Amino acid sequence: MNQKGKLYVVGIGPGAYEQMTVKAVRALEKSQVIVGYTVYAQLVREHFPEKEYVTTPMRQEKERCQMALDLVKKGKIVSMVCSGDSGVYGMSSLIFQLAGEESFDIEAVPGVTAALGGGALLGAPLGHDFAVISLSDLLTPMEIIEKRLRAAAQADFVICLYNPASKKRADYLKWACDVVLSLRGPETVCGWVKNIGREGETMEVLTLKELKDLEADMFTTVFIGSSNTKNIQGRMITPRGYRNV
Repeated sequence: MNQKGKLYVVGIGPGAYEQMTVKAVRALEKSQVIVGYTVYAQLVREHFPEKEYVTTPMRQEKERCQMALDLVKKGKIVSMVCSGDSGVYGMSSLIFQLAGEESFDIEAVPGVTAALGGGALLGAPLGHDFAVISLSDLLTPMEIIEKRLRAAAQADFVICLYNPASKKRADYLKWACDVVLSLRGPETVCGWVKNIGREGETMEVLTLKELKDLEADMFTTVFIGSSNTKNIQGRMITPRGYRNV
């Protein structure tokens, strides 16, 4: 009798094993095959060396998801690993889209997204309402990204920026800072974190004016504070609004 396959779409967190949820670890333990982007698969291989691995380079997300679904059809227990959370810029939405009306056993397993992992390192930048915006224009037109940036800045949200720069998008963070500077003051408290939960982890709290000159990359997460965000002893803090504090 053929075994019924199952697909876990697993958010593995920022990178460190200690920042994975217990549920994510259990899903990987149950799986026969782990599928993922090469870099993310490498992050879990050390702790699950006995598993079969299927990997693809960047920008092959659709092919990767289809490989995972094909393995499930063959009766395999599979984990599709995603950095951070499986649903926040992760593979869950694409997996469900590709599965369509077919009968697959799919379970999305949440993980610690970069906004949360990076926020904890900086202090408490997301203590009140916030927006998460990706600066990658591979799937979203620049005019839409600008519209969202302006709306979030005008509404005084804390803004967390994913994918702030790459080799081909070296000036995108500077551009985003200029957009926000048209609506917020240059001394707005900001922060950034690189390589969250991985070797070379670094962070800094600075002003919006200073943030413009940051040489960011795809492993950098950027936080732009609201008008209430403060720098308290080198920590980026957005008050929740409790009275008499």
